[in-house]
Amino acid sequence: MTSKLKEKLSKNQFVVTSEVAPPKGTDTTELMKEARELGAVVDAINVTDNQRAIMRATSLVTAYLLLREGIEPIYQLTVRDRNRLALQSDLLGASLLGIRNILTLSGDPPNVGDHPDTKGVYDLDLIGLIRAARKLGTGEDLGGNKLEGKAEFFIAAAANPGASDLDVEISKFKAKVEAGADFFQTQAVYEVSRFETFAAKVREFKKPILAGIIPVKSAKMARYMNEKVPGIHVPEAIINEMEKASDKEAACVEITANIIRDLKPLVQGIHIMPIGWSHVVPKILEKAGILQKG
Repeated sequence: MTSKLKEKLSKNQFVVTSEVAPPKGTDTTELMKEARELGAVVDAINVTDNQRAIMRATSLVTAYLLLREGIEPIYQLTVRDRNRLALQSDLLGASLLGIRNILTLSGDPPNVGDHPDTKGVYDLDLIGLIRAARKLGTGEDLGGNKLEGKAEFFIAAAANPGASDLDVEISKFKAKVEAGADFFQTQAVYEVSRFETFAAKVREFKKPILAGIIPVKSAKMARYMNEKVPGIHVPEAIINEMEKASDKEAACVEITANIIRDLKPLVQGIHIMPIGWSHVVPKILEKAGILQKG
């Protein structure tokens, strides 16, 4: 089984990814409803890994549930919760299940989640995780021990085009590429001109970039992100537009579609993080002129 996402990006086809969170519990009804809704209009779906340090069902098994439904998953895993044995073990498990796409992350700090006394593991750093995933594809583990069969992945890493120090961010980007990252999904973008500066600086690495998109539901949400989320800045014009809009959803769709249209010439795809509003994703893609699956 190969990565269809990899095939599309290798052919310079514009791709759309989105994301879902595993359930906090064992009831997958809402998860699968959302995944099917998104799977009809996107190329692959990220499965988050205890995002915001909130304990949920494992992203590995959840990714497999999507795969069984014919939905291509991107399995997220963090260095926060596992040591190098567990990370490599889970990667081998993902390969056994037919999962080919992974997103490597550090993970949100444990103290911000619902188990604030949790101790982070961080046995490997993010670069170490990317190297581990790449090494498994050569038929060896991190200890140099031979494997019975390779585990080859299409490896994603995160990037932050709105970082306060862009030179440091570009240095991190380069390190991820050198470690073995194949493509990148970014933090949410609202200022296309700022993203253009970032895109120009990373063009030399020749890696596909999927620009992050978070639909703004309200002015309150926009202000919260500006205050609390590093690297995100929602311009005042968007906040004012959402504040004045009588139909918040319609305004959200219009604003988001405009951003996507402006970003499209600069990227190989977009990564939409709907945060509970998966029902607007088809509307956004239609408004933006993005061809849908099927």
